[in-house]
Amino acid sequence: MSNVPQTMGQQHGRRSWAEPWKIKMVEPLTVTTREEREKALVEAGYNTFLLRSADVYIDLLTDSGTSAMSDRQWAGMMMGDEAYAGSRNFYHLEEAIQKVYGYKYIVPTHQGRGAEHLISQAVIKQGQYVPGNMYFTTTRLHQELAGGTFQDVIIDEAHDPASLLPFKGNIDLNKVQALIDKVGADKIAYISVAGTVNMAGGQPVSMANIKALRALCDKYGIKIYLDATRMMENAFFIQQREEGYADKTIAEILKEFCSYTDAAWMSAKKDNLVNIGGWLAVNDWDLFEELRNLVVVYEGLHTYGGLAGRDLEAMAIGIEESVNDQHIRSRIGQVLYLGELLTSWNIPIVQPVGGHAIFLDAKAFYPHLKQVEFPAQVLAAELYLDSGIRSMERGIVSAGRDPKTGDHHYPKLELTRLTIPRRVYTQAHMDVIAEAVKAVYDARETTKGLKIAYEPKYLRFFQARFERLP
Repeated sequence: MSNVPQTMGQQHGRRSWAEPWKIKMVEPLTVTTREEREKALVEAGYNTFLLRSADVYIDLLTDSGTSAMSDRQWAGMMMGDEAYAGSRNFYHLEEAIQKVYGYKYIVPTHQGRGAEHLISQAVIKQGQYVPGNMYFTTTRLHQELAGGTFQDVIIDEAHDPASLLPFKGNIDLNKVQALIDKVGADKIAYISVAGTVNMAGGQPVSMANIKALRALCDKYGIKIYLDATRMMENAFFIQQREEGYADKTIAEILKEFCSYTDAAWMSAKKDNLVNIGGWLAVNDWDLFEELRNLVVVYEGLHTYGGLAGRDLEAMAIGIEESVNDQHIRSRIGQVLYLGELLTSWNIPIVQPVGGHAIFLDAKAFYPHLKQVEFPAQVLAAELYLDSGIRSMERGIVSAGRDPKTGDHHYPKLELTRLTIPRRVYTQAHMDVIAEAVKAVYDARETTKGLKIAYEPKYLRFFQARFERLP
């Protein structure tokens, strides 16, 4: 698996590989001085979300909405049918989702968290539990706001950054069974399954695991809802790592995986290769009717869901492009290339390398910092100071506070995420990133922690401000 980039041509001696696209248009990048970056970082309260993009050199904050669209997608934007109701672009999107993912009924939303909100409001009853394979920030908040309680049922190995288990995103069926035994099946709203689990370091779920979960849920009449945001990447790992799938296409694997679930929500700003958009897809007509009604209240009519017709068209084309095997090999190959550079220098990262990002182990970078000194936030700040590279925290800040006690959640993983946008950067950029991380790692022993200066009520990692500890 670690040699995926080389397998694209290596048979006799060394054969390099390259991205399966060529550059048609460029956007200049800004190179700043350290003095300028220090000023920008202080003004941003040491929060990389509050930096201005004009002050960023290589932007690895997120892969959400930051991919480069293809010439076909840009051409499709010119074919936007901006009718308020019944846009032909909606029907193109509906057809693409039905073909690629296999679900029956489609509701578009402005982005993924709009879909999370709708499904939570439609399905979760006050006091129910929502078991899932590790929390995601916005997903858990929407579940909690709807009256649910998130219960982590991911396998224990997911919390160990050094574990080399190939499917660390798997759900622990024993944990699910224990929850059923404790609270009863009727107290479980649904099982929330995420592909390539973000907070675990982009770790995939195996086909065997989702099949086994389906069998368990069928015994109790429990639904399985899928966060399909990065399922193309999950399908790639199944193709590479799971017996019986090496000769299957990404499209075939994706559709089979989805067939074991009852519904899905999507942040199309990731795998679907667009800058804005999301959707819900379900197989149950009654649930579809409820969602189709709710989307009118919160997003817009059920045939546009808060999006312009041109956005729907770009999404439909992006779905078709996203299941291209050559595309997904290149996308993950670039991430693996960066991961192999860092591990060759003994820099601690989450293993195995995930599909969309490199996750630096901030606890291992800064063992002298307490978790309440926010080591992952510190690491993101130091990387920006060194080179103008923007990353993001995925640790105690992102975990937030327990709504009942008010204390911090203390996740076992304290990570800084280097998220690679799709079809945006070159291998040379990966080299620059790796060298910057090494420079920060080499200076780790003298690095000081942070304290919170301002904390918003919800999703604090977006807007919190910090100050240096003396």
